[in-house]
Amino acid sequence: MKGTELLIDAETSDGIVSVRIIAEERGEPTFFELDEWDAFEHGEARVQLLEGCFYEYEVLGAYALRESPVVVPSRINPAMGRLTPNVYVGTLTIEVLRPSDNACCGEIKVEIRSRKASYRSDYRLMLEGITERCTDLLFYYNAPVTHPFTPDYLTDPQTLYQRFAFVNAVLTNREFEIAFQKIIRNPITKWTGEEIEQDVRNLRKPDWKAIAQLATRGSRIVLPSHHNLKRRMASVPARISVSSKTDSVDTPENRFVKHALEVFAGFVAHIKSIAPVRSRFYDEATLLENHLNRMLSAQLFKEVEKPLRLALNGPGLVRKEGYKQVLRVWLMFDLAARLVWRGGDDVYQAGKKDVAVLYEYWLFFELLDVVKSVFAIEPAHISDLVKPTKNGLALQLKQGRHLPVSGIFDAGSRKLNVEFSFNRSFSGQNDYPQAGSWTTGMRPDFTLSIWPAGVSQAQAETEELIVHIHFDAKYKVESVAGVFGEDETMLTAGRIQPDHHRDDLLKMHSYKDAIRRTAGAYVLYPGATGQVYKRKGFHELIPGLGAFAIRPSKTDNGRDELKRFLTDVVAHFQNRASQREKIAFRNFDIYNSRSSEEMRELLPEPFGKNRDLIPDETFVLVGYYKNDLHLAWVRKHNLYNFRTGAKSGSLSLGVAEVNARYLLLHGPGQTVSSMLFKLNNRSPRLFSRRDLLEKGYPGPTRELYLVYTTDPDVEPEFAGMRWDVTQLPGYRANRASGLPFSVSLTDLMKVLVK
Repeated sequence: MKGTELLIDAETSDGIVSVRIIAEERGEPTFFELDEWDAFEHGEARVQLLEGCFYEYEVLGAYALRESPVVVPSRINPAMGRLTPNVYVGTLTIEVLRPSDNACCGEIKVEIRSRKASYRSDYRLMLEGITERCTDLLFYYNAPVTHPFTPDYLTDPQTLYQRFAFVNAVLTNREFEIAFQKIIRNPITKWTGEEIEQDVRNLRKPDWKAIAQLATRGSRIVLPSHHNLKRRMASVPARISVSSKTDSVDTPENRFVKHALEVFAGFVAHIKSIAPVRSRFYDEATLLENHLNRMLSAQLFKEVEKPLRLALNGPGLVRKEGYKQVLRVWLMFDLAARLVWRGGDDVYQAGKKDVAVLYEYWLFFELLDVVKSVFAIEPAHISDLVKPTKNGLALQLKQGRHLPVSGIFDAGSRKLNVEFSFNRSFSGQNDYPQAGSWTTGMRPDFTLSIWPAGVSQAQAETEELIVHIHFDAKYKVESVAGVFGEDETMLTAGRIQPDHHRDDLLKMHSYKDAIRRTAGAYVLYPGATGQVYKRKGFHELIPGLGAFAIRPSKTDNGRDELKRFLTDVVAHFQNRASQREKIAFRNFDIYNSRSSEEMRELLPEPFGKNRDLIPDETFVLVGYYKNDLHLAWVRKHNLYNFRTGAKSGSLSLGVAEVNARYLLLHGPGQTVSSMLFKLNNRSPRLFSRRDLLEKGYPGPTRELYLVYTTDPDVEPEFAGMRWDVTQLPGYRANRASGLPFSVSLTDLMKVLVK
């Protein structure tokens, strides 16, 4: 069924009630109807609506539909209203209410199908993948050599469907079907012997037992005179007992396979007996039960007896193709049936089939594998992902619950702490320099945190040593352009409309800009192979934004691109001279000082050649001229010399003196000076006494001098300014007033004479 309107008939205790549904969208088909077999096979309702679309409905007759997050009745007419599925995907059960007492008298089932065409196969592959990873974790517990015949499964109704979903994923795995067919086509057999009575004339190759019977057994017949044996014996027995060997399939391995299928079928039958009739749960259990019964009806199992005991370490089960896969499924089944996953409620509670949430959970295990591979670590406490509870073994993965796994990576030249987190929260309540967000609290789907080994995470945060890289799962994104598409034309025209794709992009920016020490934020989506987008913040790999296509697949799921990216991240962290390292130190150095200087005087703007003019980090040398002759020489040659050596009055060289930008001169008896020069080639040169004499310097007394090249043309902003030299830090009065020293431009402007 495709169109914009449909009529659904619902069976109620009062008879048939019809509901008319009209699609608000007109540009695309939003109604679909499956035949009964397809609906049964997929465990879905026949009538299907489209995720993200909106519909109007009218209940014909004096009936109404019960209000819910999807069903919004009209306030004017309760029989009418809107259906707003939004992001809901799965079987939606809508109760029909009787007008007289507002009681439920029936229900309508519709399926909300995902917009992604591959959502059914994605759902199956992801649930199968999660089940396999969970059972792999459970294999940390030693598998027994012998096993109880019938597992004792708990029947907690809150976890029943979740457990069935895991088991269903294990038993409908295509690899399990292939393994079963291998067993049917080439089963393990054995020779079985039995004693049969045979006519002596049909004896072909007698063994020693048959030869002995020729001489001793009764009921004999006389041999004719021409017989070859007549000279040795007068008669032979008419019949003798011989051993016959036949090929039998009644082996311990085949008994195990039959027993496993019977246990599987028994579990599903038990589930079916508990599930509400006509529910999706019941239909899926019926489908799986029929599938298992078809397997058990194979001719092979008609000749196989029940096992006396289960020996799971036999060579046939462990080594032979088909059997070893069934053995693994048996162990997975037992564990999957015991595994409690509260996070599964987010995926399929109340008929949901939330593929987007399942994608987030599936990605956790995919990313965990990538992190383990790239950083060559087995994260500490990985076994804590599954913990025993009173209801069974519980998987700790659930939306909103922070789940970290960590380890130490040895990169050769550097050891790094690596922590991979699911749903880590970054609070907006913590002040700098603690970890958190500058604004409101944020919780990315996945966070990879890296910092030097030997340092606690808290210290790494306060000293700007840690880096966070965030990833968000976006199942509904189809392509890179869906998030990072260019919309300049629409933006210029003012026609940008809010949509979830643009919100996804803004969220990445929010993570990067709001969460402290974030070096990157990336979208993960189930797109086509090779669709990767990386936008660098500066000249290096991180900081940056981007997207990686990782999709559910048994072959190439696209995570190799993410692997290459994280490998580049490793190489980046090995570079101790990176721009990111410099920026991190600058941030620490600046923000670590709580007190900041204030300076509001007129200064040159920091652009062009003055781009690095930061008053606190711009230095001024304060020098002394002895007399007018000395000052005239300075102005004529654009040079100024400082004494050097161990004697008093020499200039001590430090960072400020070597990198000084300006020179302020004052003379005898002068406390206020306006003689500011710019220093060219900032670093001083070494002149000898003879070098200065050649340039006409009046009376040099030392052997060596530090000489700066000066420029009287300073920026116009300094024109007319005068400074009180005596108020500068470093100035010494009386006879020491002529000793050189350095100050910052901030200190200089504080003593400006107005």
